[in-house]
Amino acid sequence: MLLHCNVTYTSSFSFISSSLRRQDNADESQDTVIRRRHNVRSLSLYIRHNRDLKLNKNPNESQESFVPPPPPRRDLDGDDRSKLLELSLVTRRTPQFPGSIYAQSASDADVASSLPSLRKFLGSDGDDDGESEREMIVKALEIRRKVTKEIIKESLVRKGRFGITYATNVTDRLGDFVDHVMIQAAALKRLPEFSESRFNLRARTVIDDSNFVPLVRWLKHHEFSYNRIAKIICMSKGNLDSIRIMIEWLKTIHVKGEFIGVAFLRSGDNILQRSREELDEIVEYLESNGVRRDWMGYVVGRCPELLSFSMEEVKSRVDFFLKMGMNQNDFGTMVYDYPKIIGYFSFEEMEKKINYLKEFGLSTEEVGRLLAFKPHLMGCSIEERWKPLVKYFYYLGIPKEGMKRILVVKPILYCIDLEKTIAPKVRFLQEMGIPNEAIGNMLVKFPSLLTNSLYKKIRPVVIFLLSRAGVTQKDIGKVIAMDPALLGCSIGTKLEPNMRYYISLGIRFHQLGKMIADFPMLLRYNVDNLRPKYRYLRRTMIRPLQDLIEFPRFFSYSLERRIIPRHTIMVENRVNFKLRYMLACTDEEFERRVRDKVERRERFEAGLDSEDLDENIFDKEIDFSDSPEEE
Repeated sequence: MLLHCNVTYTSSFSFISSSLRRQDNADESQDTVIRRRHNVRSLSLYIRHNRDLKLNKNPNESQESFVPPPPPRRDLDGDDRSKLLELSLVTRRTPQFPGSIYAQSASDADVASSLPSLRKFLGSDGDDDGESEREMIVKALEIRRKVTKEIIKESLVRKGRFGITYATNVTDRLGDFVDHVMIQAAALKRLPEFSESRFNLRARTVIDDSNFVPLVRWLKHHEFSYNRIAKIICMSKGNLDSIRIMIEWLKTIHVKGEFIGVAFLRSGDNILQRSREELDEIVEYLESNGVRRDWMGYVVGRCPELLSFSMEEVKSRVDFFLKMGMNQNDFGTMVYDYPKIIGYFSFEEMEKKINYLKEFGLSTEEVGRLLAFKPHLMGCSIEERWKPLVKYFYYLGIPKEGMKRILVVKPILYCIDLEKTIAPKVRFLQEMGIPNEAIGNMLVKFPSLLTNSLYKKIRPVVIFLLSRAGVTQKDIGKVIAMDPALLGCSIGTKLEPNMRYYISLGIRFHQLGKMIADFPMLLRYNVDNLRPKYRYLRRTMIRPLQDLIEFPRFFSYSLERRIIPRHTIMVENRVNFKLRYMLACTDEEFERRVRDKVERRERFEAGLDSEDLDENIFDKEIDFSDSPEEE
C-alpha cells in the first residue's frame, strides 16, 4: 500500500517515521501525541497496532486469554530504509509493466538500478534457483494476460457500445486471441515509434489495427452468439479479415442465419486458410452432379465437412454413390434430403452398411435406389439399431422376405428407436389379443403402422371403434388384424363421416359393428363413392337393406365394371342371386352359375320331378363351400 497510494504518502510517511522513532527511542515518553487525520481503515489499523503493542509489553497481565505474538518482522538496513522512505515521498512512479517484481524510483539516474527485491522485503527465502524464476515469469505472464483481457473488454464497451456482461462473456472465451494481442503488443516495442510507449497503448494499437471491435459488431448482427464469435476469432489465429471474407463467400452459396456459424465451427481449422478458388471448385463439381445451386447453402450449412475435403476426396465420395446405379437427379435429391451422407461418414463405415443391406436380398442397384429414397439409413448404427430390430422381427415371426418388404416399403422403420417407438405399439397390439404371428403379418402388410403415434393415432382409433362404431371387445383384435390401415385413418375426416353415413341409411349401431367386423375396410371408403352404389342397390336392383348388412363387401366393387354389368345379365336371364354369389366370383364362375340357374328353371318348367331337382341343386351347391345357399 505504501508503494501505490499517492494520496496518503504524507500520512503514511508520518506513520512509518513515528514507528521507527518508537523503536529507536524506547526510553522516550509515551505521552507524545501524533496529530493526523485517519479514514476508517487506517484508524482501525492504528488502534489494532497500539493494542498489540500494549499486550506485548505486559504479557503477564492476562494469562487466562493467550494472544499469539505477531509474526517476526524483517529489519531493513539503513540504505534500504532510506530508499523506502524516499519512495514514499515520490509523487509519480516510473511506469512498470504488470507483474514486475522491482519498483524503481523516478529519481534513479540509471533505469537498471532498483530497490531490493520485493520478495526479500515480504519475507521470501531469497532462493534464486531456476524453478522460482520460472514461477515468477509465469506469474508475470498471467498478470499481463489479465491486463490484456481488460483492455479488450474496455475496447468492446467503449468503442463497440456493448454491455459489460456481453463484453465479459466474449473476452473470457478469447484465450488464443488474448495471447496473440499480448505477443503482438510486445513485438511493437522493437519499433522506434513504440520504444518508449506503455504496454496498454501498444495493446490498444494492435486491437484497433485488427478491426476486432467492428468484426464483433458485424458477427453479432449476423446472429452469431458470443460463444461462436469467440471460437471463430480464435480460429483465425489473428487474421480477422479472413473471417469476413469467408462469411461473404458463404452468403454467395446461400448459407443463411445460424448455419454460417455452424459451417465455421464444423468445417475444420483449415477453413480460413483455403482459397476461394478451391471452395468454388467443390461447389461447381457438386452442382454438375445434380445438387442445384439454390440447394447448396442448405447442404453446406448442414454438412460443412465438405469444405475441409480436398477435390480428390469429394470426387471419390460422389463416385461411391454414382457407381450404385444412381443418376444425377437421384444423387442431388439424396444429398439435399440428408446432406450428412456426402461428407460425415468414412468410406469404411458406408461400405459396411451397404454390405449389411445386401444381406436382405437386395442388389447393388436396389440399395442405390433405397438410399436415394431414404438416405437417412446411412446414419443408423448396425450394432445399436439394425441388429436388435432384426432380432425383434424374428421374434414376431416375420421371415426374411417380410423384412425385405418392410425395408423397401418403409425404410424409416430401420432408423427409429426400438425400445421407445416400436416395442410399445407391439405390446399394445398383444394386449388386444392379437397373436405374434398375426402382428408380424400386419407389419408386413402395413409397415406404416409402426410409424403412427401410439397415443395420438392408434389408441384413439381403437377407442372410436369400441365406443362409436359398435365393434365389440371380442372383435376388436380381429378388425385390427384384418385391416391395420384403420389405425392410420383420421377420426375427424374419415372414420366419423363414414360412421354417420351408415347410421343415416338405417343401419343400427350393433349391426354396423358386425358389418365392420366382417369387412373393416367399410370405414375407409369415400362417402361420395358409396352413395351411387347404394342408390343403385335400392332403386334399380330393388334390394332390401338387409342384403347390404349381410354382405357389406358390396361397397368394395366397382359400380361400372362389376355391379351394373352383372345385374344386367341377371335381368336378361331372369335369375336372381344373393349379393355374395353375384359379386364375389370371377366372370367365368358367374356365367356358369347363371347357366346352371337357367337350366334348373327350364327343367322345372318342363315338369321334372321336384325331388330330383332338389337333389341336383344340392349336388351342385356342394361345390360352393365358402358361400351360403342361393335363393
